[in-house]
Amino acid sequence: MPTQNFDPRIDAYIAKSKPFAQPILIHIRELIHKAIPDVEEAIKWSHPFFLHKGVILGNLAAFKEHCSFGFWGQEMSVVLNAAGIVQEGGMGSLGRITTIKDLPPNKQMLDLIRRAAGSIDRGEYLSPIAARNKVVKAPKAALETPAEFTRALKANKQANAIFTNFSPSCKREYIEWIADAKRPETRDKRITQAVEWIAEGKQRNWKYQNC
Repeated sequence: MPTQNFDPRIDAYIAKSKPFAQPILIHIRELIHKAIPDVEEAIKWSHPFFLHKGVILGNLAAFKEHCSFGFWGQEMSVVLNAAGIVQEGGMGSLGRITTIKDLPPNKQMLDLIRRAAGSIDRGEYLSPIAARNKVVKAPKAALETPAEFTRALKANKQANAIFTNFSPSCKREYIEWIADAKRPETRDKRITQAVEWIAEGKQRNWKYQNC
């Protein structure tokens, strides 16, 4: 088997592992190279990692009594759950691995590895770090356009037509600006200014940006 993509540091990692772990690590490593001939190897956080096009595809780890293999793409959890092969216990995607027999059949393993690479190729990959840091923002509640603003817009056909074609975010900027006015006279002044700007095709923050 070609060795140009084999990192000698992973050879050393396997050699230092427990005797029961060595055939498991070798077997999974060979399957990965068979599925993705141009896969890259590396040592990260003291464990063997496999990269496809510079993106982490998965990693191996050997412990005192078991091994683990984990796919890094979060999208693979759906695939693994659908296949019914996600096991509890141990690190990684396949649970505690104490023998090669604990692994899915070779054909299925090859398919899973190729699907993981495919998700990277299609841009569907989501790393666990990105998923962990992702903040899901609650959608903003819909704003009601102040009645006075609506009447002022209807009185100016050009402004009304332009405002109607504004994006929701640009409409919101005007509505929030007007609604935030503390005093009636301030609100009236803002409405007058808003209609004037809108008739000229300007967004709320036209001085600083283009919406």
